[in-house]
Amino acid sequence: MFALLALVTNNKYWVLHSWMIRLILRLRGVRVAPGFHCQGVPRLQIRGRADNIVIEENVRFLGDVDLRNRENGRLVFCRDVVVEGDCRFVAARDGELRIGSGSIVTKGALLNGGADLIIGEQCIIGPRCSINANEHVFQRDTPVREAGFIHEPVSIEDDCWIAANVVINKGVTLGRGSVIGAGAVVTRSTEPYSVNVGAPAKKIGERS
Repeated sequence: MFALLALVTNNKYWVLHSWMIRLILRLRGVRVAPGFHCQGVPRLQIRGRADNIVIEENVRFLGDVDLRNRENGRLVFCRDVVVEGDCRFVAARDGELRIGSGSIVTKGALLNGGADLIIGEQCIIGPRCSINANEHVFQRDTPVREAGFIHEPVSIEDDCWIAANVVINKGVTLGRGSVIGAGAVVTRSTEPYSVNVGAPAKKIGERS
């Protein structure tokens, strides 16, 4: 229905839609700055403080986005961030999940906090990427759903490009300017401006 209204009004509908969504989010306690643009309906699961979800100036949601926090988890979208549809962001425990200014998170990405998960400025997170600052404990004598988690921070420094279907594990730092090829599984930190592919990901070159 929203897309039809946008088509009929030559996309002018999104101005009213964005204003309404911003108002609803603010009524729920989410901090939303001016310039917010939304082409979907955010799905909220707030089990912590609503004001720990912060959307800074000129952030654009280009579809439905799933926003979740619990305990003291803090979720921050810095100014000029773009998020495509069907992405999920989870901030939990005392961790912060931050998307740096000018970065884009493309369709279907899944970002799980628990510890800090910090994405720098001007990064590209490709479609269907999974970035996790946690991992299930797996012990033979305990069902995996009951065994809890291990948490370690993830840091993605400025100007990184993560291609489609990449998995980034807990405890990893991507050095500034890193490139991660499609389908890679990143289990170790990368060097600045390195190009990394494979499962597990290995350096194959550098940006020129």
